[in-house]
Amino acid sequence: MNEAVARRYASALADVALEQIKADRVKADLAAFVRSFYSSSDLRNVLETPAIGPDEKHKVVAKISEQFGWDSAVRNFIFLIVDHRRTELLREIEAAFGEELNARLGIAEAQVTSAQRLTPEERNRLTSVLERHTGKKIEARFREDKSLLGGAVVRVGSTVYDGSVREQLNRLREQLESE
Repeated sequence: MNEAVARRYASALADVALEQIKADRVKADLAAFVRSFYSSSDLRNVLETPAIGPDEKHKVVAKISEQFGWDSAVRNFIFLIVDHRRTELLREIEAAFGEELNARLGIAEAQVTSAQRLTPEERNRLTSVLERHTGKKIEARFREDKSLLGGAVVRVGSTVYDGSVREQLNRLREQLESE
């Protein structure tokens, strides 16, 4: 149920962000607020305490928003979240918002794990191949895993492309065992 609620809030924020043509800014400002919220017990206490009225909570959010220069859409969205006592869903909302934006903009996230650090040229080439293969714009995150021996493993959504040396050796072993 919490996931469904988080997705509804995220979808509403995506509507506003895309309508106002400022999706990247809203995404960055929401992420900044979520970081601030979870790193400050004082902020969490003020925004989650029922003894503090909505007007006071709005003042706190407005002051922080002004201080950091957050977009008014994010400020208003935080008002809504606080008013409906949904702050416990902020991380889920942030994640769902990113997924919603990517889906609407035709962007796919790729997790690339390689045996060694890829050069910028290799990263660009791999991203281009993935974009051609998926037909979507790819936002890739790269990390290293020395246990791969060589090659790379790429996850785009639920699809895994395993080009690691370990997987190639496994396939060769299976082929030899079946003969």
